Amino acid sequence: MKNILIIGAGRSATALIKYTLSQAEKHNWFVTVADADPEVAERKVNGHTHGRGTWLDVMKPNDRRDIIERNDVVVSLLPAHLHIKVAKDCIKYKKHLVTASYISRDMYRLGEQVKSAELIFMGEMGLDPGIDHMSAMQTINELREKGAELQAFRSYAGGLIAPECDNNPWHYKFTWNPRNVVLAGQGTAQYIESGHYKHIPYHRLFSEYETIDIPGMGEYEAYPNRSSLLYRTTYGLDKIPSLLRGTIRCKGFCEAWNALVQIGLTDDTYPIIGSKKLTYHQLVDGYLRRNDGNSTLKERVADMLKIEKNSEVMKKLEWLGIFDRSKIGLSKATPAQILQHLLEQKWKLEPKDKDMIIMQHEFDYKLNGKQESLVSTMVLKGNDSVDTAMSRLVGLPLGIFVKLIMLGKIKATGVNIPVMEEVYTPVLKELEDYGVVFKETKK
Repeated sequence: MKNILIIGAGRSATALIKYTLSQAEKHNWFVTVADADPEVAERKVNGHTHGRGTWLDVMKPNDRRDIIERNDVVVSLLPAHLHIKVAKDCIKYKKHLVTASYISRDMYRLGEQVKSAELIFMGEMGLDPGIDHMSAMQTINELREKGAELQAFRSYAGGLIAPECDNNPWHYKFTWNPRNVVLAGQGTAQYIESGHYKHIPYHRLFSEYETIDIPGMGEYEAYPNRSSLLYRTTYGLDKIPSLLRGTIRCKGFCEAWNALVQIGLTDDTYPIIGSKKLTYHQLVDGYLRRNDGNSTLKERVADMLKIEKNSEVMKKLEWLGIFDRSKIGLSKATPAQILQHLLEQKWKLEPKDKDMIIMQHEFDYKLNGKQESLVSTMVLKGNDSVDTAMSRLVGLPLGIFVKLIMLGKIKATGVNIPVMEEVYTPVLKELEDYGVVFKETKK
């Protein structure tokens, strides 16, 4: 019997585990789901005859190596910086490895060892990165086969709340790792526009967003990702004049988030002294100049941001509770950790809430001497707060790819991302059965 190991049973693992167990039953495989919380792992397996949930502290090398050695393919859903520990064990015991995370430099450095061992290490095999790579490469290659000359490629994706479940002024709820949302965009975004390199530092990122139209959905905001230029060579677009990857948010989000950035509440580099005893009111007051005694905290924040005190941005900030006199209750917490703690209460998915994923690619190209534009859009909603679109679109590509490895249908050894036809063609085809369909429109 062939064995599959899934390390991590968090919110993004649900669809992966369900899919992999169904395939295990069909092909007589066995799935082990290992997590630091064995009850969560066991609950996700739910007594399936071809699976089991178990405990694993990935920081304990002997336990980690023992469980890896007993499996054929390993899927790591750990935080990205821990993948390298699993990867080195997989090389040692000659096991294939699949992750949904961006591939780090350390992981790429293992490439020759992985290839020499004839192993398959596939990273960025989730939603974004993952489905974005596969769907983009499929269209890029189709356009090339027609003889098109690509002049611009823009790719956007966002995990949002479905409109029918949108009941807060931010039009947003957490559908994935809250920490990643709070720290999103930190660094400098880089992309290329009409042959000119563009650099947007973090303190300007959310004030320099653009508005994009999603066919059938209306207008949304999008801000650039840090990693736009990393994929020029990978996509075979070294000479393309314009290339941008961005994150989608509902209208009004970026200006309000920019306010939090400007106040200083997204900073994760230092702890707030005495944070446990402070109120949110006191925390925000600490970021402002001395009070003249005649202005409220809200008025002073509005003045610092140079906006009206009754503006939509201020209404969003007030709704969050950053002006409240309730205790923070976190010891030695950074501003970002405090903000995350507050947002996890405010942006929590209710049991019947549905999330929504939007992904859109825009291609400008010249074909037969004529200028053309193609828009490819995918929209998928979840069923509830557990069976989310995010979980499906992260987990299903992982599960389908693991199946392809187990069936011997993948030949590309080494450390890769899913931009080769042998990967994206079968994965995207099967994803269509789960409602993952890109609709194309020409401008």
